[in-house]
Amino acid sequence: MTTTADLDSPAGVLDAVRDRTADLIQVEIDRFRLAVEWAVMHPAESVLHAAMVDGTEDELAIAGPGAPLVAEFCVAELALALGMSTDAGKRYLGDAVETRYRLPKLWSRVMRGEVPVWKARQVATRTIGLSEDAAGFVDTHVAPVAHRCSYAQIDRAVDHARDLYDPDEAEARRAEQTEHRNVTVRLGDVTTDGLVYIEATTDLADALAFEAQLSTKAHDLLEHHPHLPLDVRRSMALGHLGDASSRELVIHTHHDTSSTDGLVRVDNTKSWITVEQLGEWCQQEHTRVTIRPVLDLNEHLHTDRYEPTDRLREQVIQTHPTCVFPRCERPSRRCDLDHITEWPEGATDSLNLAPLCRGHHRLKTHGGWTYTRTGHRTFDWTSPHGITYRRT
Repeated sequence: MTTTADLDSPAGVLDAVRDRTADLIQVEIDRFRLAVEWAVMHPAESVLHAAMVDGTEDELAIAGPGAPLVAEFCVAELALALGMSTDAGKRYLGDAVETRYRLPKLWSRVMRGEVPVWKARQVATRTIGLSEDAAGFVDTHVAPVAHRCSYAQIDRAVDHARDLYDPDEAEARRAEQTEHRNVTVRLGDVTTDGLVYIEATTDLADALAFEAQLSTKAHDLLEHHPHLPLDVRRSMALGHLGDASSRELVIHTHHDTSSTDGLVRVDNTKSWITVEQLGEWCQQEHTRVTIRPVLDLNEHLHTDRYEPTDRLREQVIQTHPTCVFPRCERPSRRCDLDHITEWPEGATDSLNLAPLCRGHHRLKTHGGWTYTRTGHRTFDWTSPHGITYRRT
């Protein structure tokens, strides 16, 4: 153990750093091994009875052919113990099982501390889609040099294995890789002036048709906007493609009236724009604007029905922007609204509704998890093993 006296010299500090680094490496190795132990404790056979009921637990293939299947609902609790979301925990568990059962040479080197866990995961992620023989080929050729392999070298080994053992799959992937058509609307990079970058790659025929429509729309805008440059009118024309007789502007904005920065938060894109820009959008020709009443998130709303009213649903979504399971970040607008206490024992109201993504909704309904609301935006979840996790 390092003492204060040991840190009085540069050599002592370096020794302490080396000790801590070795400890961290061993901890990561132990976590990787324990993940496999968890998978072994929850085989697919353990869910056969439950899976007979529609919508309940099922078997989960988290690694490639030949690796053991695991019980679907075992992933969430391991993920929380790892400090990860359910999706990230599933990937971690899959990489561990893939390495242990389909890349045994690589696994041995990881357990001896000769290859870092993160590098083994890079290999495992790439081999999960391979056949057993192809994965074995990669293991034989990559494991001895994995500690110094680049990502490109790993990719080449995987591609070579696929060519040798899965030629049909290799050809299908090559055909897929030659198809690069796409349209990207960068809503996550909105400027404060309300500008968004759009990128597209398309074939020539579609490009010519698009150019013709865009040019026509831009020319039509000249009558009402003669002072604007052509590039600006072409940009505006994007919003008028198709049926331009009417368009609905659906944005959810929030403004702190006590703020002096003049910015409005756009809920749709998690970005900020100016008040002036919002006003310009709402005044554009052919734009239909619907102004909805401001929601008081502290107001108690309720209904006697099972389904919440539109106002109640919106209040719950605004109060809880994401699924309320620990570490889940799925947007609440794409979630189910769950009755924390089952209806009709529990009311359909502001205090008894919370958004759950479909996976965690099933986990609560069929997986033995329970949760209670302990504050306005705080929930305590209890796992089947009796461990409590708090979501704030």
